[in-house]
Amino acid sequence: MLFDPRPKLKREELFGRDVELNLLHDNVNSPIIVIAGIRRIGKTSLLNVFLNEVNIPNIIVDLRDLHSNYGLKDLFEILSKALSSRLNKLMELLKSITSIKILGGEVEIKWKGRGALTLPTLFDSLNKSRVIIAFDEAQMLRGPRSMEILSAIAHAYDYDKNLTFIFTGSEVGMLHDFLGIEKPESPLYGRYCFKLNLERFKRDVAEEFLLAGFREMNVKVDKGLIAEAVNSFDGIPGWLTLFGNEYVRGLKNLDKIKEVAVNMALSELKNLVAGRSKRYATVLRGLAEGMNGWGKIKGYVEENEGSTISSSILSNILRSLEDLSIIKDYEFLDPIYKEASLRL
Repeated sequence: MLFDPRPKLKREELFGRDVELNLLHDNVNSPIIVIAGIRRIGKTSLLNVFLNEVNIPNIIVDLRDLHSNYGLKDLFEILSKALSSRLNKLMELLKSITSIKILGGEVEIKWKGRGALTLPTLFDSLNKSRVIIAFDEAQMLRGPRSMEILSAIAHAYDYDKNLTFIFTGSEVGMLHDFLGIEKPESPLYGRYCFKLNLERFKRDVAEEFLLAGFREMNVKVDKGLIAEAVNSFDGIPGWLTLFGNEYVRGLKNLDKIKEVAVNMALSELKNLVAGRSKRYATVLRGLAEGMNGWGKIKGYVEENEGSTISSSILSNILRSLEDLSIIKDYEFLDPIYKEASLRL
């Protein structure tokens, strides 16, 4: 179902992404694949469909809940869940690893002490067969263990030719910073990777997506409302899906559906700026109010705070917001995030 809010699993559920899917198939033997794009653009759906189409055992490591100062225990707990979910495909490979036990259909990993599992050992063991290892929201791996993880992946790049690593990320700048393909100090510096940047739907594709979704549900919708919805949600598949799903379920008012979306975005924005300087919220509000230049946003912050702000601090805030894929060149990448920023 096109309007199912859950990540898609089959090609027929994934609208308008045949070109991107085919590119992934063409590059399935690349040692590293990077899938990047803003939130709700459909990265997880694209990844799921691709992995379901290739006849290769795979692991999806969902990193969304990994906290910033994670330790080995946190990392291996997530790996344990990922391996357990693919046990039927990986049983024989995992049985050969002495630091792994399989009990009751779940994988237990010894991560501490003598005989503890290391990432290079895990990758070397999986390399006995063709395996794809996908890290969803891989920018979450930034932190105290990042060099250790990157070194293990660099080892696998050089010695484990049966492995392909896929990294997805919504915070595009953070993702590229973590991988460090272009940073001389990174273990992955200079390594080849296939990069796929997932873009929003063009207007005609966005309108056809909504029309197809409503046809699928036998719901008639005025084309004027379709156009208004695309104006509001700007071709971002996740928001278009939310609109279609809410409308089919009985919420027929576009403004009310948009309010649902804005509240979701506001909650996410609050989480993103939590723990950061309150100036992040001030900068976001200013950008949302149209302060689309250095002098304008600097003046806005100083006027609101009644204090000067150093150029270096403001520059760092703007750069961070770009790395988080919230803005680019003083403009919001998602109109719903712009609306939500007015309420910070």
